Amino acid sequence: MRNNFLSGFPAPAEMKKSMQDLQSADFREANGHIHTPYSFSAFTDLESLFSMANSENISLLGINDFYVTDGYSSFYDGCLKNRIFPLFNIEFIGLMKDEQKNGVRINDPNNPGRIYFCGKGLDYPFHLGWWKNRELNKVKNETQNQLQAMVAKLNSLISASNPSLKLSFEDIKERFAHDLVRERHIAKAVRILASENYSSDEEQLTFIESLYGGKKSKSGLSDPASLENEIRSNLLKAGGAAFVEEDDRSFLDLKKIIGIIIEAGGIPCYPVLLDDASGKCTEFENDPEKLFSTLTNFGIGCIELIPGRNDFSILKNFVEFFDKKGFIIIFGTEHNTPEMIPLTVTARGRKPLDDTLKKIAWDGVSVIAAHQYLRAQNKPGYIKPNGSVRFDEKKDFESAGKLVIEYFLNNIQYETGNL
Repeated sequence: MRNNFLSGFPAPAEMKKSMQDLQSADFREANGHIHTPYSFSAFTDLESLFSMANSENISLLGINDFYVTDGYSSFYDGCLKNRIFPLFNIEFIGLMKDEQKNGVRINDPNNPGRIYFCGKGLDYPFHLGWWKNRELNKVKNETQNQLQAMVAKLNSLISASNPSLKLSFEDIKERFAHDLVRERHIAKAVRILASENYSSDEEQLTFIESLYGGKKSKSGLSDPASLENEIRSNLLKAGGAAFVEEDDRSFLDLKKIIGIIIEAGGIPCYPVLLDDASGKCTEFENDPEKLFSTLTNFGIGCIELIPGRNDFSILKNFVEFFDKKGFIIIFGTEHNTPEMIPLTVTARGRKPLDDTLKKIAWDGVSVIAAHQYLRAQNKPGYIKPNGSVRFDEKKDFESAGKLVIEYFLNNIQYETGNL
């Protein structure tokens, strides 16, 4: 089993002494939520991810793939090589049945009851007990069964248009995914199927529109990312000709998700959707006080946002509210769509974050860094053994985490993986 570089870090007092002549930054550029090709990503490989991170002076990245930790080792190596501090995260899609029954949208704007949920700062190397691992694998298998059924429905549409063409689930996995196929991989496969089998743009578009049932494409072929989003929306989402509704077995309930995260050494974290283009929030999120109370009752003391989705003023008010409540707050960009955007976190319309927001986010990732450091040293992290949150020690974790990150940035040597 590989070692975690943090297991070899010295005690905080020794780190502080060795760095007493160095000036620490108040905050650095950080991105705590990045999907990689091990689930689905705008990046075709990790090399391009790290290249962009270096060009934008990103000091910390958090891998955050759906259901899998398969990318951890490659991500770890890339972070050490590029002198970027790594956070080890994971994402789930769960179901809250009472909210579903009552039509309450959580952080999926289109599906009441469905909840995206993350674990932050998991142990590396990743480990999970037999029973929790079994639960996780069952959910992954159900999602793959659903997507295989979608491919079968797509093939019926394709055959009606051109009987000589066919998609293969295994081929999609081999060419475009790793172990886990997502809807976006299938949408990409449809686009590539058209481009590889029709020579002219007109023929390609006619084929794709035939799958739409004759509906005209609004994106066209000039923007592949936009076309893949359109294919996914028209064919694979609810109401689409190839849509297959998920079985309830495709989702874990929130308590089970939290249990998996804690057993894997992580910090449960609620990803906030916040405002849409019209300034509205979901029923679950539209009252910050109520959301705070609900999350606290679940034992959750960490939230994250993808600020590129949000109005700057709404974002700032919301973040400052939860910061005063003592929550860990993290920002990211996801990169979970085909569009390639910068890694530097900004608000909607590419509006830069101010120093207050950047400082809050840096405090948040510092807590996660301290948690990972302590766990690697076989000490208790930010989550107590009973699953409760160390709210009263947050400031101490912030200070420790900043020390750990600065020590890493100034001392790590990739050649040996040691200090």
